[in-house]
Amino acid sequence: MAEAKTKKTYYLGTGRRKTSVARVRLSEGSGKLSINGRQLDEYFTEDKDRSAVTGPLELTGMRARLDVAVTVQGGGFTGQGAAICQGVARALKAMFGLPTQAAEEETVNSMAKKLRDSAYLTRHGRMKERKKYGRKGARKSFQFSKR
Repeated sequence: MAEAKTKKTYYLGTGRRKTSVARVRLSEGSGKLSINGRQLDEYFTEDKDRSAVTGPLELTGMRARLDVAVTVQGGGFTGQGAAICQGVARALKAMFGLPTQAAEEETVNSMAKKLRDSAYLTRHGRMKERKKYGRKGARKSFQFSKR
């Protein structure tokens, strides 16, 4: 008789930075990390972007125990890296935010506190300012002429 397949539990998180939006799905696994169907090293060429993505996982010590599937769109590579970082941190917070026993509650709070103190849960709201009517750009104006 075949064994009944157990359902995987997924933890979701959404991260944003500038115009980039990342949807992150965490599940128990062997540590695979895929971004838009590609491996981390294929997608991000710079080390700072790779370390931004894996930062929350390294901080909590879950890098080798969780599979991460990310769908990201919009913006550039640095913005996407920061969006994925926030999405992973939010998914980890959702994962640690559900204590099963009273004894684990202090571990849960400490993990969420670690993420918050390291600023992984903070949204960086800086965006490009839009061009204004009657101006050359967002702030630059045309040269003033008295005559």
